[in-house]
Amino acid sequence: AYLSARLSAFVEGDRLYEDVLDRLRIFASEHKFLIGVRLLAGSIDPARAGRAFSDLADLTIEAALQAVTAEFAARHGTIAGGVVSLLGMGKLGSRELTAGSDVDLILLYDHAPDAEESDGDKPLAPSHYYTRMTQRLIAAVSAPTAEGVLYELDLRLRPSGNKGPVATHIDAFKKYQRQEAWTWEHMALARARAIGGDASLCGEVEAEVAAVLGQPRDAKKVMAEASDMRAMIEKEKPPRDLWDIKLIPGGLIDLEFIAQVAVITGQVDAGPRAPTVPIARATGTAEILSRLAPGFADAEVRQALGDAYALYLALTQMTRLCLTGAFERDDVPPGLSDLLLAVTDLPDFGVLEAHLKETSQKVRRDFDLLLRAGRP
Repeated sequence: AYLSARLSAFVEGDRLYEDVLDRLRIFASEHKFLIGVRLLAGSIDPARAGRAFSDLADLTIEAALQAVTAEFAARHGTIAGGVVSLLGMGKLGSRELTAGSDVDLILLYDHAPDAEESDGDKPLAPSHYYTRMTQRLIAAVSAPTAEGVLYELDLRLRPSGNKGPVATHIDAFKKYQRQEAWTWEHMALARARAIGGDASLCGEVEAEVAAVLGQPRDAKKVMAEASDMRAMIEKEKPPRDLWDIKLIPGGLIDLEFIAQVAVITGQVDAGPRAPTVPIARATGTAEILSRLAPGFADAEVRQALGDAYALYLALTQMTRLCLTGAFERDDVPPGLSDLLLAVTDLPDFGVLEAHLKETSQKVRRDFDLLLRAGRP
């Protein structure tokens, strides 16, 4: 609420559309810097930094959507009963953004059944209207201005990927997820979270996501498909070295796959809660790993996976904050080396590398145990 109030004060007034977009960029840049400073100073941990970066993205992208919606309506009018929901995917959905993360989004819309076109001077049919509006949102968020880029947007996780429309009607989304989506798309949906738009439609989207994730599935088939997918990624995108933490065997992808498979096969416990409090759907990888069902992963495995994720998150947050390119093992700035040791509480770089290697090997063994049991 505090951050939202600050943003409202920062952009209030009769401003031109382009001025609002610039103000959003300034606001986001300043607050990314502040989050980074707090992470470097140790006043927040990497997990909290991920949530802070994600909350900032939620807030500023929602504000961009409001600006785009108003500007678009001034030209084309509105659609009867027209509403929009933004579904955050990937690290945005799981609230694990880093300083340099791009943002995965799906835009969903609904309107009155009998709506034929918008009511403005330049009317558009609903599908065309929301496609054009989404393209405006993409430009509003990711096009460079004098104040830079707000976020790089990635819409490839929408139904049918790059072959599908950039905006999807809620009914088409439901049909696709229930009848056409592949296993990997449901795995990706495990991290989905409505981040902005009409509250009623966001609630409908959340309910649909939960229903799709809760569908009965052949667990062995899901595990086999996830395992094969991981092997394909490993073959087509081999890691550069040990520090390619996302891609190394036993790295971030292994942990994310374990968590996502557990979600869509019903192997995640509800967790402690008061009897009157409804069960909240977990989207964060760390939380899901901590809530793996005992029949799926015992306490020792859950702890090891959680510790591994905390290590990877700490290293990723710090390197993405300090570097714009890839981490080069033979050219690590001394200051960054010190920060990595501080955030992992290890004495020297050799020990850190040994710990990273040992951790990834343990994660790969657990990955094989959980998703490849009984398979060659």
